[in-house]
Amino acid sequence: MSHEEDDRVGVELLSKLDGVQVVTYDPNLPLPPEKCDAEILIPPYRSSHRPIPLLQQLGRLRMVQLLSAGADEWSGDVPAEVVLSTARGAHAGPVSEWVLSAILCVYRQWPALVDFKREGVWAHRRVAADTLDGSRVLILGAGSIGTAVAERCRPFGARPTLVASTARDGVHGPEDVPGLLPHHDVVVITAPLTDQTRGLVDKDFLAAMPDGALIVNAGRGKIVDTDALVAELQAGRLRAALDVTDPEPLPEEHPLWGCPGVIISPHMARTVPGTNALCYAVAADQIKKFLADEIPSNAVAARTSPR
Repeated sequence: MSHEEDDRVGVELLSKLDGVQVVTYDPNLPLPPEKCDAEILIPPYRSSHRPIPLLQQLGRLRMVQLLSAGADEWSGDVPAEVVLSTARGAHAGPVSEWVLSAILCVYRQWPALVDFKREGVWAHRRVAADTLDGSRVLILGAGSIGTAVAERCRPFGARPTLVASTARDGVHGPEDVPGLLPHHDVVVITAPLTDQTRGLVDKDFLAAMPDGALIVNAGRGKIVDTDALVAELQAGRLRAALDVTDPEPLPEEHPLWGCPGVIISPHMARTVPGTNALCYAVAADQIKKFLADEIPSNAVAARTSPR
């Protein structure tokens, strides 16, 4: 595991596991020889420090345990014989809270109200607010985060509809999405980035959404065709709340910054006090199962071969 300041809680949790010796490392430097016998790798959360080159140094590697909810950045690089597991479940609370706050922020026109406050203008009746009560919310991704979003919507009177990669009781499959889009006021993306979801939200997808609809992306930026979204926003037909973008980080001169009807946060939906502890608690549980010769519940079942 990395030696970043935020990971101290991880050292404490993992050190309590029987038979585990925790070895810290700098993700930006090659491993010293005495650390190359590690059998489990925990990469740091932030993708800017992906220690992919370390995989070749770890000759005894048996497991890669991620602190992220998704595995898209690693699934093509981790050898098939090495178990790849995520921290699915740890991010559900913070990210679903961000989704609800983003929807309410846009619906109740807080960006405009903040501008009026800055200008010292009492803008009574100058903003047209919406209400979440009675709104229909289509959630693409029915994992722990998507399910948490649905649960948080209901107390506000919203009616959530869940979509997963495979249909099941109470959850639609991807084949239903085209027919669902015209009848939903909000589309929330919590799905992982896969070959099936990459570019899913394209020009035709956005065109099927009703006028004034809101798209909320808390999944991955590459799920949305940015150019198509910019066109809809500039036309004033759709609104958006984005925690992730493509490209990311979003360049200063990118047209998305200047689009009307959009709020953007810098990939920080999960960043609240205590999230790291939750991630490491899930990681410790997955590693404990692995060491007991069980298949970790968050193991990524099907992966592509290493690039």
